Amino acid sequence: MIPNYFLYLVFVLYGLVIGSFLNVCICRIPNHENIVTVRSHCMQCGYQLKWYDLVPLFSFLVLKGRCRQCRQKISIQYPIVEAMNGILYLIIVMRYGGTVETVLYCLLASALLTLSVIDIRTYEIPFGINIFIGCLGLCHMALQYPHFSTYIIGFFAVSVFLQIIIWITKGRGIGGGDMKLMAVCGLVLGWRLIILAFLLGCVIGSVIHVIRMTVSKADHVLAMGPYLSIGVMIALLWGEPLIQWYVSLFL
Repeated sequence: MIPNYFLYLVFVLYGLVIGSFLNVCICRIPNHENIVTVRSHCMQCGYQLKWYDLVPLFSFLVLKGRCRQCRQKISIQYPIVEAMNGILYLIIVMRYGGTVETVLYCLLASALLTLSVIDIRTYEIPFGINIFIGCLGLCHMALQYPHFSTYIIGFFAVSVFLQIIIWITKGRGIGGGDMKLMAVCGLVLGWRLIILAFLLGCVIGSVIHVIRMTVSKADHVLAMGPYLSIGVMIALLWGEPLIQWYVSLFL
């Protein structure tokens, strides 16, 4: 059991560190800012953060959620994204163990988390993130090459349906970013799981958005990216048992 716990710890730590980078992506990608060469800085006063200001979770707690220089409040988004990414990595490694696929799934989770926050804030899914997920899908398909047709079909299984909706509604029914997201995630999940992911995302999105509109008078515009991402993660982690359970109801 000790090696397992060590593996879990390593993945959680990597998840926290990568989660810190995700915050950089979330803040800069919508503004078309460089995410590599520009040093991390306070969004209020421009103070360039030192390495000890960038320790995930710990720095936020030590600084009591404020900039070291100007003492302005730091968005609670930063520790939440870091913690969520660490938790996702832990769940994935507990589910799949220390494999190459686990690394791919962790990177997928990070990409989905990033695009979800950006979509909530801007109602747009960055094309570059979909490209990144597509590359993960190609890598996964290479690992599963005896079953490559499952993933090729997965690319089209939901995306073609969504493209038809886009044509019929002239783009008002669903966004092109959502269609591309389902296409590239289909390369990772395969056709059975991507269909399940889409259905779960639609149901979860409908329920949560109705509640939000009722309780907080939220806008009727629905950012589908976060809900589709939740569906993808559920399908990735527990999709096969869910499908087997559903099929058993009719046997």
